[in-house]
Amino acid sequence: MSLHRVDERRLREVALTPEEYRVIVEELKRAPNEVELGMLGVLWSEHCSYKSSKALLRRLPSSSPAVLQGPGENAGAVNIGEGWAAVFKIESHNHPSAIEPYQGAATGVGGIIRDVIAMGARPIALLDSLRFGPLPGSSHHVEGVVAGIGGYGNCIGIPTVGGEVYFDDCYTNNPLVNAMCVGLVRVDRLMRARAEGTGNSLMLVGADTGRDGIHGASFASVELDETSSDRRPAVQVGNPFLEKCLLEACMDLAHTDAVVAIQDLGAAGLTSSVAECAGRVAGAGAHIDVRRVPRRERGMSPYHVMLSESQERMLIVVQRGREAEVEALFQAWDLTSAVIGHVTDDGHLTVVNGKDEVARLPVSLLTDGAPLRRLIGVAAEQPPGLDIDALPPLVDPGATLLRLLASPNLSSRRGIFRRYDHMVGDATVIPPGGDAAMLRVKGTRLGLAVTTDCNSRYCHLDPHLGAQLAVAEAARNIVATGAQPLAVTDCLNFANPDRPEVYWEMEETVAGLAHACRAFELPIVSGNVSLYNDSSGESAIYPTPVVGMVGLISDYDRRLAAGFRAEGDFVLLVGSSHNDLGGSEYLKVEHDLVAGRPPALDLARERAVYRLILAAAENRLLRSAHDCAEGGMLVALAECCLLGGIGVRCPAIRPESPIRLDAAFFGESPSRFIVSLASRAMPELQSLARRHHVEISLLGLAGGESVEFEGQFRLSLAEMRQAWEGAVV
Repeated sequence: MSLHRVDERRLREVALTPEEYRVIVEELKRAPNEVELGMLGVLWSEHCSYKSSKALLRRLPSSSPAVLQGPGENAGAVNIGEGWAAVFKIESHNHPSAIEPYQGAATGVGGIIRDVIAMGARPIALLDSLRFGPLPGSSHHVEGVVAGIGGYGNCIGIPTVGGEVYFDDCYTNNPLVNAMCVGLVRVDRLMRARAEGTGNSLMLVGADTGRDGIHGASFASVELDETSSDRRPAVQVGNPFLEKCLLEACMDLAHTDAVVAIQDLGAAGLTSSVAECAGRVAGAGAHIDVRRVPRRERGMSPYHVMLSESQERMLIVVQRGREAEVEALFQAWDLTSAVIGHVTDDGHLTVVNGKDEVARLPVSLLTDGAPLRRLIGVAAEQPPGLDIDALPPLVDPGATLLRLLASPNLSSRRGIFRRYDHMVGDATVIPPGGDAAMLRVKGTRLGLAVTTDCNSRYCHLDPHLGAQLAVAEAARNIVATGAQPLAVTDCLNFANPDRPEVYWEMEETVAGLAHACRAFELPIVSGNVSLYNDSSGESAIYPTPVVGMVGLISDYDRRLAAGFRAEGDFVLLVGSSHNDLGGSEYLKVEHDLVAGRPPALDLARERAVYRLILAAAENRLLRSAHDCAEGGMLVALAECCLLGGIGVRCPAIRPESPIRLDAAFFGESPSRFIVSLASRAMPELQSLARRHHVEISLLGLAGGESVEFEGQFRLSLAEMRQAWEGAVV
């Protein structure tokens, strides 16, 4: 029988194609055995190898003077000053959350925490970006995912401080669960996962190894279908209390120089952690004995051990002769540790079971051998156009505002974030509910602003422009707190890239991200790609490039919140409005349309507005700032009132032609903020605005217990709050 022939059912199980199998045989000059086939399958899976997206990702900017570590490690890292580095990354756990919402979300949080720990950093904040089908049909997923995120983060003692939640038909069978973690480490203690030093020991620490999660990476690399529920064993089971001990033990490693590297055991388990560590050092290899791996189940074969994705485990590279020192440290935290092998210089990953060799593969074949897929993108069918003049005129702005505030995509997220402990750790100075959260760096005046953002409806209508708008919106969230945007991590969620229109969406999205990040001088230092978010080839998600962003303020006492602060303050609109109703929430809620072109974005104008807000915040001119996003100016204004508990009185809005009244109130033009300030600060703000060539206009005065536009509508804060807080609980 030909070496190239193999049971195709077996290949599908490990997510390999016959063509890829032929490459393996040609490279090895022999057929792989069962263990080797499983190891290659998980590391050649889309989830681990990025074989469909790697060529595109090379186009993204990843460097700046602040970058200490870009893509290629467990997480990215940037210098924030005073000897500190911020470490952060966002990743997906979509497929597991679709079939097991609680554990899928919980272990997604646990995995991203370990990515940050592996860099030597202490995690200080969690964020999430969630997508579900419409309520109430998606309640099962919503409840499970929110409980999983809260259960894991709350137990481990890391505050969940921010995120976003959206609902759309396209996510009904394909919910998205993206988790982001931010940590801090002294610059001189930043770790890299490099298996350096021939003869150094490989130590497995943390939880014992079980059968959970086997083929998890492969499962995340195929479409969901009617058999997906049978893959529940591929969903890992988390133990946050054990991870808390693992976190503290890894923090104690900073007090010893016995440790060479730390690597998380995530997707593909021991196979990926050992291979990736060795693969980052030229010529390095590893020799491991699966018999030494602590197990919690009997009857586990070498195949099970190598592919298990059991949670709460780390691989530690320890200097030879100092193993007992590190073992004692983990024993103090009541954690299992075991030396399972050592670093070699033969470039191979050799796996033995006692005296029997069960696998021997070139490290380079495992980590870089997957053939890149040469896919072709074909422009998707143009979404429906929008004839704005055909829309009926806005009759009752107040009634429309109430309907928008009650939309699940715009309503208060308090019902979700109140289930997260966002104050644990005593560093949160801006809690969730506004634009971006902020945490202080203890012992300094530095503040880190953090956010996630993406409007996938925009990306569906125009993926290139939609991706740019996601970057701009995230940056506006950061700027609204008074912080300077610093760097990006992204999680790119798409449907099946084998479909030419989906691959075209990927190409356009990456081009849009690169364009905007270069314009704003923002490096993308880490990230993740999640593909095959399809159900049986029929239900595909919108392209959803989630942007996680970190910003920096030199003194967190100068931070800004979104809510109005004082009666009698001037309320201004910064930036200009246009007839930007394409893809808007107004269009969807009032006219049941997803159509048109997303709002036009002038990157130079966007930067000018950022500079104005930051200069005004630096000079303490502003009392509050809130960006205008989904729902437009009037929704943003209502949010400022609801968050601050103070109303606003405004003269009637009479937009000049060609601006429509509905666009003035609810259009989603970018590059705009609602700000409030004391009257005495107005002359200086006007001077700054002229200097930055940014238009500002007076909307009204803060005060009272209602939102009123004279002669147009008046709504009490109480009735707005009732609508705003009732949609998502």
